[in-house]
Amino acid sequence: MRVAVIGAGVIGLATAYSLVRQGHSVELIERRDDVALETSFANGGQLSYRYVSPLADAGVPLQAIGWMLRGADAPLRFRPQASLHQWRWCLQFLLACRRSVNRRNAAHLLRLALHSQQILRSWREQDQLDGFAWRANGKLVIYRDQHSLHKGAAAIDDESGQRLLDAAQCVDVEPALTPLAASLHGGIYSPGDEVADCHLFCTELLRRLRASPAFHLHTGQSVSALRTEGKRVRAVVLGRDDVAIDHLVVAAGTGSVGLLRPLGIDLPIYPLKGYSLTVGLADQDRVPQTNVTDYDNKVVYARLDDQLRVAAMVDIAGWDAGLDQQRIATLQRLAGATFPGAGDYQRARQWAGLRPATPQGTPLLGRSGFDNLWLNVGHGSLGFTLACGSADLLTSVIGGSPPAVSLDGLSLPA
Repeated sequence: MRVAVIGAGVIGLATAYSLVRQGHSVELIERRDDVALETSFANGGQLSYRYVSPLADAGVPLQAIGWMLRGADAPLRFRPQASLHQWRWCLQFLLACRRSVNRRNAAHLLRLALHSQQILRSWREQDQLDGFAWRANGKLVIYRDQHSLHKGAAAIDDESGQRLLDAAQCVDVEPALTPLAASLHGGIYSPGDEVADCHLFCTELLRRLRASPAFHLHTGQSVSALRTEGKRVRAVVLGRDDVAIDHLVVAAGTGSVGLLRPLGIDLPIYPLKGYSLTVGLADQDRVPQTNVTDYDNKVVYARLDDQLRVAAMVDIAGWDAGLDQQRIATLQRLAGATFPGAGDYQRARQWAGLRPATPQGTPLLGRSGFDNLWLNVGHGSLGFTLACGSADLLTSVIGGSPPAVSLDGLSLPA
């Protein structure tokens, strides 16, 4: 079948790759001049298959108030907008801040994440897909606050594969944490988690796709309209050209909201702005080899070959992806205090991006209400982690086969 995919970030590229692998013809459409230039460009780099708890949880609203009172260095910042969409999303988020809802959605995310890990493994082994700084190096979440540690420990179950560590064991797992040992209360270690460079992964997928005659890339072209007939999309309009299709996959991140609104599809997605630094390495002994998440500061650290990626923060503040130098300065200070000497944080490459998040933290996969229009959106900060599994499941349902894992809790409500 001829399938158009709108959006050439990691979600769209993985979807295109999965579809071509199964024999379909793909038209990949991207409004930027190249692929993976937005949210997929410099994200955290961690493939956190087992640490997938949604942001919405019991106690988060009160915690968020405390964060916001901290000013520029707050992990979460809320800037009210004259936007019904923002306020409705925030209300839905608050309603999801219950422990029962968090655990239910975490189970949905874990199911999808473990499937995604399996699909990436199969692509690496069967297709010899490499060249994107992939390593199986585990993930260590460190806690500086005893209450936070107890809360994290309570969420561990037998299926997660996670282990509770004391401060000394954290240093054993990651020696670069030695200077912080006295300030740590403990950590949670996920030995099966991985790391990779999302942008390199995207460019490698594109290189493989371009070798297929079944693939065509449209860059620098925005979708003017979607031509519909009844409950089917017949064509995607690019300028003066109509691209006729059998199926359409929307994987355009936060841009999916405005794209689908004219069709009466109201996506509960709002951009959560995040920031990152990419730092050249200076002292190998001071660079973490394990993926590290500083829970109380909400900062993640991932070594990508000869670079350290530092990512953090959530700004609920509209659709502007521009850099905020106050936020960047805060990130530089936190990184310098956590892994001093690992690199020159002042000379790091700076980035900001908009994570397309749903209030409950679960993506929207599958049907949209139109017979041949499919959703692959709303992955939030887990886009890279969930991309391969989401692509595989969507390829199955488009082809008329049952998905390998259930889409329960991962779809747009009917």
